[in-house]
Parts: sequence; C-alpha cells; structure tokens
Amino acid sequence: MEKSEYFKIAFRNLKTRSLRSWLTILGIVIGVFLIVSLLSLSEGLKATITKQLKAMGGEMIMIMPGDESNMIMSFIGGGKIEKEDMEAVKRTEGVDKVLPMSYSGVVMRYKEEGKTVLLTGQPWNEAIDILQKFQGWSLSSGRWPISGKNEVIIGQQTASKTFEEKVKVNTDITIKGRKFEVVGILNSLGSKMDDSAVYIDMSIYQNLTGEKKGSAQMAVVKIEEGASVNKVAENIKENLKETEKRRAGGAASNFSVITSEKMSGIAGGILGVIQFVIVIFASIAIVVGGIGITNTMFTSVRERTREIGIMKALGAKNNTVLLIFLIEAGIIGFGGGIGGTALGVLFAKIIEKYGQLHPIFYFSASVTPGLIIFGLFFSFLVGGLAGFFPARRAAKLKPVEALRRYE
Repeated sequence: MEKSEYFKIAFRNLKTRSLRSWLTILGIVIGVFLIVSLLSLSEGLKATITKQLKAMGGEMIMIMPGDESNMIMSFIGGGKIEKEDMEAVKRTEGVDKVLPMSYSGVVMRYKEEGKTVLLTGQPWNEAIDILQKFQGWSLSSGRWPISGKNEVIIGQQTASKTFEEKVKVNTDITIKGRKFEVVGILNSLGSKMDDSAVYIDMSIYQNLTGEKKGSAQMAVVKIEEGASVNKVAENIKENLKETEKRRAGGAASNFSVITSEKMSGIAGGILGVIQFVIVIFASIAIVVGGIGITNTMFTSVRERTREIGIMKALGAKNNTVLLIFLIEAGIIGFGGGIGGTALGVLFAKIIEKYGQLHPIFYFSASVTPGLIIFGLFFSFLVGGLAGFFPARRAAKLKPVEALRRYE
C-alpha cells in the first residue's frame, strides 16, 4: 500500500464521523486561538512600552512620589513632590536640569462644546528644550508657547478627535473660565494619553488648580553629559531621604526614582509573567483538546475493530495500522491549529484596529512567522501524541479477535 493511500483512508474515516471530528478539532482551535491571539497582543504591547521608554532617553530619570512596587497607584494617587524635595533633586551631583510636571482632568470648552481633557503643566522656560531634544516632541503646526502667557499647545487627539469641530491653531479655548490661545499642535507622541492632553505653563497651571507653588506630581531629570545615570539616580534617592529626615514633623514618604533601563526591566518582567500565565492557560486548553482527540481515537478503534481485522488479514502490518491512526490524529490536531491560528490572528488584528481608536496606548499585534509556526507545530504534536496510544492499541489487535467483533 502506498503512503498516499494512508492519507486517503484517514480522511475518509474522519469524514464518516464528521460531527465528532469537528467537535474534537474545536477543542484544539480554542487552545491555539488563545495562544496566538494573546501572545501576539502581549508582544505588541511590550514593543509599544519599549518604544515609549526609548523615547524617554538613557540620560533621563523620572521621579514620582510613592513606592516603586506600586507605581500605577503612585501615578494616580495624587501624591506630591514638595518644594524642598525638588530643591534636593536640583542640588544632586550629576543633575543638569529638573523638569517638574503636574496633571489633572479639567473641562475644556471649544466653541460651544465642553469636554474633559488631561491638563498638564510644565515650566516652558526649561521644558521646551528638554522636550524637543531628549523626548522627541515636535509641532505639526503653529509655534511653541511663551512662558507666563495664556497660551497652550495641544495633542493630536485633542485637536482632531475630542470635539466635533477640529481645534485649529490661533483659536481660543476656555478652561475654568479662563481663555487660552492655541498656539501649537503636537505631532503624535505615541501615547493616547499624551495625544489627548492640553499643555500649559506650570505657573498658570498652579493658579488654575490651586496647586502649591514649587511642588509637582512628578519630575523628569536630565543628567549632565558623561554622568552615570544609575549613580545619579542613587544620589537623588539619598538626597530625598535626607530631606525627609530633616523635615520637621513631616511624615516620611517614599519616592520612585526610575531610569529608563529600570522601567524597561519592570515592564519586561510584568509582561513576562503575563505571557507565562497565557501560555499555561492556553496549554491547558490544548491538553483538554488533546484528551478529546484521545477519546475520539479510542472510540474510533472500538468502532472499527472489524475493519482493522480485515486490513490485517489482507496483509496490513502493525506499522501500517499505527500510521493510519496517527495520521488521523495529526490531521485533527493540525486542522485545529490552522483554525485556531487563523482566528487568533484575525482577533489580534481586530483588537489592534480597535486599539488605534480607544485605549491609552497605540499598540500593535505582533504576529510573527515564528508564532504561527509554533501554533501549527504545537497543535500537530499534541494531535500526534494524543493519538499514539489509541493507534498503538489498534496496531496490536490480532486479526482473528478483531474479525469476531460486529459493532
């Protein structure tokens, strides 16, 4: 019997049990779908975060109130870097410039429409040079604002998506009853949050919000040329600790002093754990699918016992019967792999498309050839392994015993 005949027999047998075969394939489809879609999305998110961190630059350090182990809560928790703390940072050896930043949600009115936007304050005298040279900020139209004036620049999303009518340069907006002139529109900064913000001078921000002069919610530090970023970060930590100790009656507080390298490591570690959990759960789904294949193949062996006996009576060897059943199991696994991979890629791309419109980050789904090959190979391997024991049982049946059975 030619090898091609093995495949014909396997396909014919699957066709005669089409409903059972499709239900078994579905179990593999679900597992592969989870692996391909979730891993591609998590890899895309990782690439986006890495890109954002590279934009921060190796010579930049970020300082936030709160512990590094819970930076998200530090970001949204409303903690402050007080004036004394800011001064301690500025006098640290190796520090070139300190850029304080604060942010809050406010209602912005344009024409007759009001929408909530993220208002961000930073001192333009120091900020513009740092933002342009080291953060990669640039304007798509207009000019940079003048410090101390009621002038703002806005992100791409604020300009084109927030209001029914697009916000243009040299038009007026109103924030908390105060009029501002839009003098510039930024090119995309790669983050939905940044692109949906309005940026004003820090002194004006503090007048609008009532924030204490000299304080800020976070600070970005540019180190001196040639200085070690890790050494400067350690010096900043020590100076902040000393300031907290000297503060009379003040409660000690923690500060997160974060380099781009440290942030990248933290983000990579978190995403690594997420990917590990994804693989574990998706693998469980595939194993369940493999158990379904095993059950289907054992049932098939029982139903086709007499057919196996006839084949062996006509001269079919044990290896021939084994191979036919392994091919059937492999086809089920591979078929599930194809379906799961296709659905996984489609789902990831739909989420990617949706992600361009709604979430905080512009992330993409990283669908690589390696991931697709892994999904197909893994599903085929699971199918083959799941079908091995039923196939071996079929191969060991003796012709005389098999022909006695009529089911």
